[in-house]
Amino acid sequence: MSSAPAVLPLTLAQAGGHDLDAVMTVMNAAFDSQFGEAWTRAQCAGILPMSGVRLTIARLGGEPVGFSLMRHVADEAELLLVAVIPSARGKGVGGALLQRFIDDARNAGSSRLHLEVRDGNSAVDLYRRYQFKVEGRRTKYYRGADGRLFDALTMARRD
Repeated sequence: MSSAPAVLPLTLAQAGGHDLDAVMTVMNAAFDSQFGEAWTRAQCAGILPMSGVRLTIARLGGEPVGFSLMRHVADEAELLLVAVIPSARGKGVGGALLQRFIDDARNAGSSRLHLEVRDGNSAVDLYRRYQFKVEGRRTKYYRGADGRLFDALTMARRD
């Protein structure tokens, strides 16, 4: 008799500065340095104490596999970062983090949600499934490790 493999439970939890080691582990695994999208530890640590900023950690079986970083100002919310380690992609982690961002933004009173993403990033498809629409382009926004420049798309949805 065979049994299906156990599915590890996905949990999402609000996080803080004490979780920066986990955030940086995910960041380093999730972002390819050729695109220049990852933040440094200092950038993450610097924004966390700011008003309206929220960090969420995703764990599968207790292990950190993703995170999102958002900020809420007035009636707008911005998704600053979302990352999922390659081995956890396709398991609903990114969608769960994005839905948490949407829910947190609504609960904070945001009517406009926005983000920017590298043009060509596969996450664009995920954002579109959650009703984000391309509003603009920032040319040569990201600088890769080799100096190559990449455009960013600005995307938004209204709730």
